[in-house]
Amino acid sequence: MSTNRPKMDISNRAKQFMPFDALTGFREALEAKEKIVVPRMELSEEYKEELDEKMRGITKRSMVSIVHFVKGEYIKTTGLVSKIDINDRMIQIVNEKIMFDDIYDIEIE
Repeated sequence: MSTNRPKMDISNRAKQFMPFDALTGFREALEAKEKIVVPRMELSEEYKEELDEKMRGITKRSMVSIVHFVKGEYIKTTGLVSKIDINDRMIQIVNEKIMFDDIYDIEIE
């Protein structure tokens, strides 16, 4: 052991053996790509009618949770309804626009 420099404490010593992550965020990006893509589910006519009935109960400023299809996966969005556009068949929760045809389930809170 050299007598020229002081002994390094254990916590600093361990840091020199940690893996180097040269591409910050790369590991997270790879994990995001590993998600399983699912096909859009076809809804029965009876279920579509149930969803339509639920949609009639929604007004602007209603608190809702909507499960909808986005880019190969189903996600749940919860928040206040800021806009409902019957002509464009779209509902907006805060800043997220959801097309009626993408909706799988609705909960009105």
